[in-house]
Amino acid sequence: MPTGLVETVQRTIRRHAMLAGGETVLVAVSGGADSVALIHLLRALAPTFRLTLHILHVDHRLRPDSGEDAEFVRALGRRLGIPVDVAAVEVRARGSLEAAARAARYAALEACARGIGAERIALGHTADDQAETVLMRILAGSGVRGLAGIPAVRGRVIRPLLDLHHTDLVQELYRAELPWREDPSNADPKFLRNRIRHELLPLLAASHDPRIVARLNTVAAQAREAVDALDRIAARELLRLGRVERDALTLSRAALRALPQSVAVEVLRQGAARLGYQAPLRAWGHRRLERVLGVAPPRRAGRLGAIVIEVSGDQVRLGTASPPSLTARTLSVPGTVGLPEIGLTLVASMLDGAGYVAPDGRARVAFDADQLGTVLTVRGRRRGDRFTPWGAGERRLKTFLIDAKVPRWERGRVPIVEDRGEILWVGGLRRSALAPVTPRTTHVLELALIPLAQ
Repeated sequence: MPTGLVETVQRTIRRHAMLAGGETVLVAVSGGADSVALIHLLRALAPTFRLTLHILHVDHRLRPDSGEDAEFVRALGRRLGIPVDVAAVEVRARGSLEAAARAARYAALEACARGIGAERIALGHTADDQAETVLMRILAGSGVRGLAGIPAVRGRVIRPLLDLHHTDLVQELYRAELPWREDPSNADPKFLRNRIRHELLPLLAASHDPRIVARLNTVAAQAREAVDALDRIAARELLRLGRVERDALTLSRAALRALPQSVAVEVLRQGAARLGYQAPLRAWGHRRLERVLGVAPPRRAGRLGAIVIEVSGDQVRLGTASPPSLTARTLSVPGTVGLPEIGLTLVASMLDGAGYVAPDGRARVAFDADQLGTVLTVRGRRRGDRFTPWGAGERRLKTFLIDAKVPRWERGRVPIVEDRGEILWVGGLRRSALAPVTPRTTHVLELALIPLAQ
């Protein structure tokens, strides 16, 4: 085998720290020229990196003869002495067929990698694929992240052929007398990538610059450097600004808006990724995050996949689900009732009124017990709730909570303590004017919110 291609792949692997040595590598082989060349070149490098190679062919079942591709790859594996698995997937296209097939393919690769204990998944993308991707992103109006194109490494996925051209790989396959299969869909002009590959790039090479593929790869490399720097800055800001809950992340909108917008958007993207959003941030997603940071943010919750994004006052919340509202419960006086939705316990204590000193703070309040019933209700807010705060006139509970800067997603979790249909206490925020403790009070009902015992 000519050493040039092997050395190029080896340099690519080392430059991007794709392999440390000794890994099991799952190699995606479709049967096309690039993927056949990938397994051929990695096989040549296996002794150098002490690799254990394993092939996976994903049958998308989009063509009647797709089973022939699987048989071809099995035969290739036998010839090269490398074990082969075949995964047949179901492609459900709700939008782009290409996107749906890609998602199914990556899911199958990840599942197989977990099954065989592979530390890396190798894909056969080339410099030509990179150039096509950058042009597609330019035409879509992508930002700098889009211009960065295909990453050399993402998670366990590596792309060792990114510095090689398709024509070089085809020549090597001819030299090694290794066959490959042509997928007829690669010539179908209904796909934008095919029009770029067969029409636009050749036109640009002929009329503008014969090295257009290399130029576009340079753009991708420079954009990737900028994106990597942005990622590092945003990661630090997310650590500084984010308040982490079990399945959510909350940030100050004012603090985000004080950052450069590109950094603030990346902070939100990384926050969503931390909660499980793994898809690339497309232009529509970027615009959605920009609106969160706008002067007039959206009033309704938005989504990035399964991640819900909500704005309320100065708070931005990213979560996999809305936090649970408080379920109604009864509380016998004296007694306690757990409120696991909010991690608190409500305690009702009966105390002697003689010499009683009213508590400080918002987590503990006192009432004249003789003016109240012996069974209270604790619940979440309801539509139309009204109450009379201590020292003020009657108010809508919704307006009170807004003025108290309680985020929208927390308003159903504020414990409302009720006595015979009247709101006694907006837990942790304000008592009502009902049943005040006076010098004539003989029995005091003290309510307190304390952490729920674990």
